[in-house]
Amino acid sequence: MEGQNNLKENPHSRLNILTGEWVLVSPHRTKRPWQGKVEDLPQDNRPSYDPKCYLCPTNSRADGDTNPDYKESFVFKNDFSALLEETAAGRYNENNLLVAKNERGICKVISFSPKHHLTLPELSVAEITKVVDLWQKEYANLASNNWIKYIQIFENKGEIMGCSNPHPHGQIWAQSDLPVEIIKESERQKKHYAIHKRSLLKDYLEMELEKRERIVYENDAFVVLVPFWAVWPYETMIISKKHVQQIGAFNENKKTLLAEAIKVLTTKYDNLFETSFPYSAGMHQAPVNNGDHPEWHWHMHFYPPLLRSATVKKFMVGYEMLANPQRDITPEYAATRLKELPAEHYKSKSHKY
Repeated sequence: MEGQNNLKENPHSRLNILTGEWVLVSPHRTKRPWQGKVEDLPQDNRPSYDPKCYLCPTNSRADGDTNPDYKESFVFKNDFSALLEETAAGRYNENNLLVAKNERGICKVISFSPKHHLTLPELSVAEITKVVDLWQKEYANLASNNWIKYIQIFENKGEIMGCSNPHPHGQIWAQSDLPVEIIKESERQKKHYAIHKRSLLKDYLEMELEKRERIVYENDAFVVLVPFWAVWPYETMIISKKHVQQIGAFNENKKTLLAEAIKVLTTKYDNLFETSFPYSAGMHQAPVNNGDHPEWHWHMHFYPPLLRSATVKKFMVGYEMLANPQRDITPEYAATRLKELPAEHYKSKSHKY
C-alpha cells in the first residue's frame, strides 16, 4: 500500500502498536444508510443533590455507612467490590483443561464532585485537579501494599456504558496479578525499549506531532489524539509528552495540565452531539512492586460508543467478535471533527449551576 489516499478510500487494516492487534478500517462504508438500533437518550435532568443517591454527601451507602459532607472529590472502598482483599491464594487445575486461580484485590470508588448533576466536562479545571490529586494519593497508598501488582484507574460514564449510579464517579481496582491488556502493552513496549532505548509512545507521539493529522488538543505536558489504530468511532488517547511510568510522576503544574486536557477532551465529546457523551476511560501505567519498568509510558484511553449521533451507538458484534475489530469512519476524520469543536461546553451559555 502506498500513499495516504489509499488509507482514506480503500479498506485496510491498521496495527495497534501497543497490543499487536489489528483493526479493519472500511472508509467506503460511511455512505451506508442506517436502519439499525437507535438508543433512547437518557434524561439529563438530575438535581444537584439526590437524597436517594448512594454517592451524594451525607447519604447512606448500600452497606449502611454514611458519606461525610464532602466538598470536593471523595473516595471510599467499593461496597460491592469485584475483588476482595481477604481472598486467600489458591489454584485449580484439572488436566490443564479446567484452570483457575484466586485473585486478590482492593476496589475503590471516587466521587468526582459533591454535585450529583456535574460530569467531568462541567467541572472547573481546579475541581478536576482535585480528582487528579486523589488519583495520585490512592495510587501511592495502594502501591504500598507489596502484594498489589497493578492499579487500574478508570471511569464508566453514562447508563449505556453500564454505569450503575448516575452520580459522576470513577473507580480504582488494584490487584495481585497483571490484567490481560497490561500484559499485552507491557510486552510491546518492552520489546521496543530493548531495541531503541526509547519509549514506544514517545517515538509514536513525535511522529503524530510532526504529521498533525490525528491531534485533537495539546498543551505543554499532554497530547490528546485519535490513535492511528483506533477501534471505537471517536476513541482518543491522552499521552504525556514526557516519558514517565505512572501518575505519581506528575508535579503540581502537570496535574493542572492533565486536568485541562481531560476537561477540553470531555467537553468536545459532549459538544459533538450536544449530549452527555458516554465512554469508558482509564489510564495505563507501569505495574507496581514488580521491578523497574523503564519501557512504560503513561497514557489514558477513552473508548466512546456513539457513532453517528447521540442516539446511534457502535456495537462490537459479528466479525468484530469472531475475527477482529472494524470501523468505518477513519481516525483522521474523527480527529478533525473533534479538533474543530469548541472547548466551551454547549450548556455553558444558557445553563447556570
